[in-house]
Amino acid sequence: MAAALGCLGLVSGCSGSAEKPARDAEAGAPMTSAPAPSADSRAPAPPPDHEPVSYKPSSPDRTVRTARGHQVNTCVPKDLRSKATTLTTSDGVHLSALVLGEGPDGVLLDHEQGYNICSFVAIGRKLAERGYHVVIPEYRNHGASEHLADNEHIDRDARAGLAELRRVGAKRVFLAGASCGGTTAAVAGVDTPLPVVGLVMMSSPARCLGADAVAAVRKLRVPTLLVVSPGDMQGAVEKQVREVYAASAARNKELVINKSGFHGTDMIRRAGASGAALQDRVLAFVADSYAASR
Repeated sequence: MAAALGCLGLVSGCSGSAEKPARDAEAGAPMTSAPAPSADSRAPAPPPDHEPVSYKPSSPDRTVRTARGHQVNTCVPKDLRSKATTLTTSDGVHLSALVLGEGPDGVLLDHEQGYNICSFVAIGRKLAERGYHVVIPEYRNHGASEHLADNEHIDRDARAGLAELRRVGAKRVFLAGASCGGTTAAVAGVDTPLPVVGLVMMSSPARCLGADAVAAVRKLRVPTLLVVSPGDMQGAVEKQVREVYAASAARNKELVINKSGFHGTDMIRRAGASGAALQDRVLAFVADSYAASR
């Protein structure tokens, strides 16, 4: 909890990759999903993989190398480790990332500060199975990504994920993130060359480490889904999410009040059946946003 408080600017400091404890929970109801992308709309085969890079990972004891030589978090299932690659941000930071699926319909998944890449592995796998091209970067100072003396400019990690989607053939993108990952996804989406079709932000603060989601959503006129628990950090997170919702210029925008008390992807991963229902709702929102963009 202290880690997330720090990243939200409510206390000083910001942590590494430790995960949060669970609490009893319930989540929102699922929506009806629009059809997944069709096979005949898929892009050509992606370009060659990046070359592996040597760097100091943030959590050496939780980092392994793939057969190709990329560093990846040990939390990543073994059957997905071959999908790992190394991204390099505009300021030269090396990030471990997963690239799942294929085709022109991209999805960027950005994790919380203090969590890791595996926050989004399960939903990323489901999106790839439905025909989407998914990139999940592990942010600087987390897991198998590079360790730095400071934790500034995390929006550049989101931009690196978007650049990778474009490189591997995505022609448009859906933005999604949890906590500060949602904030930075929105900020990076403002100036990406890829057309943005939708946005999901879970427990995402109005501002995080220099990234301003309020300014971003005033420019992102795309379907937007915001999810927050009223008990998260004694109501502080809900207040910021409501500020983002009020600022959003989207015609189609939803604010889901999730009663679990969890933060970010824990509303999905740690809430049992209700978490699965919220995951279904997010998956449906991605599909519906893509359907509306065609």
